[in-house]
Amino acid sequence: MTPFESIQLLQKRMNASIIGQENIVERLIIGLLANGNLLVEGLPGLAKTRAVRAMADAIDSKFSRIQFTPDLLPSDVTGSENMYEENGEYKFRFEEGPIFGNIILADEINRAPAKVQAAMLEAMEERQVTVAGKTHKMPKLFIVMATQNPVEQEGTYPLPEAQKDRFLMHVNITYPDKASEIEVIRLVRGERSGNAAEEDSTRISQEMIFAARDEIARVQSSEVIEQYIVDLVFATRYPEKYDEKLASYIDVGVSPRASLGLDQCSRVNAWLQGRDYTTPEDVRAVLHDVFRHRLTPSYEAQSERVSNDDIIDMIFDLVALPA
Repeated sequence: MTPFESIQLLQKRMNASIIGQENIVERLIIGLLANGNLLVEGLPGLAKTRAVRAMADAIDSKFSRIQFTPDLLPSDVTGSENMYEENGEYKFRFEEGPIFGNIILADEINRAPAKVQAAMLEAMEERQVTVAGKTHKMPKLFIVMATQNPVEQEGTYPLPEAQKDRFLMHVNITYPDKASEIEVIRLVRGERSGNAAEEDSTRISQEMIFAARDEIARVQSSEVIEQYIVDLVFATRYPEKYDEKLASYIDVGVSPRASLGLDQCSRVNAWLQGRDYTTPEDVRAVLHDVFRHRLTPSYEAQSERVSNDDIIDMIFDLVALPA
C-alpha cells in the first residue's frame, strides 16, 4: 500500500465514524500531514473528541487524552520526578505524563490556568518538556489536538495570543445536515446494540505517515503562489492599502507563522488532490483555518459583530488572484 492509499484509507475510516463532518476530517488529516497542532472549536456534542479518537484508533499510535480543569497542575500534564528506593538507595526517576504520546487530545484546553497552558506551549512548539532542569523529547509522531467550547465562558482562561499562534489551524465544527443526523442516529444505535458493521482493524503504520510527509515535502509551490500567500498575509498587516473598511476591522494582522502555515497546508491539500504542485485554490481552501485564530479584530468589528471569517472573506475579494 502506498502512502497516498494509506491516507485515503484513514480518511475513509474517519468519515465512517464521524458522519456529516467530511470537512473536519480533512482538516484533521491536513494537520497530521503538515506536522502541526490543531485547535478544534464547536458546541457540545458535535463529536470533537470522537473525531480525534477516530484518527488515533486508525493509526498505530499511542493516544492520550488530557481533561483540562482549573485545578490541573503542569506536572499533571508533563510528568514529574518521583523518589524511589532501590537496593537501599533513594533515587529520583522521571515518570512521564500524558503529554508523552503520539496523538494528544487536550480536551477543553481553555479551562486550564495559564501555568498549565505554558507547559503545553513548550511541548507544542519545541517538541520537548523540561522537568527538574532536564529536557525530555517528544516522540517523532506528535500532534496536539485541543478542543474548546465557544459557550460557557465562566471559569475559563482564554488562550493568550502567543499560544493560539502556535496552532497551525483553528477548525470550527458546525451542526450536521438532516440526512447526516439520521445517519448519526443509526450509527450510534448500531454501536450500542452491538450490530455495528465490522471494520478492518489493521492500523496504519507511523512509517506511512512519515512517507506521506516526505512526498508532500516534494510538492512544488511556484513563485506566483508564494507571492499570492504573501499578498494575503500583508493584506492583514497593511489593510489600509486595500480598503478603508477592512482597515477599520483589523487591529493586529497575522504573524509569519501564518505564511508558513499557508504554505504547509496548501501543499498538503494539493497532495490530497493527487497533484505535485499547488494552485491558488489550494491556498484559498485552507485560508480560513490558518488565519481565523491569528487575526485580532478591532473594537469596531466586534461592535458590528463582524467575525474573523467575515474579515477573511473581505480579504478574498480584495486580494487579486494570480494571473
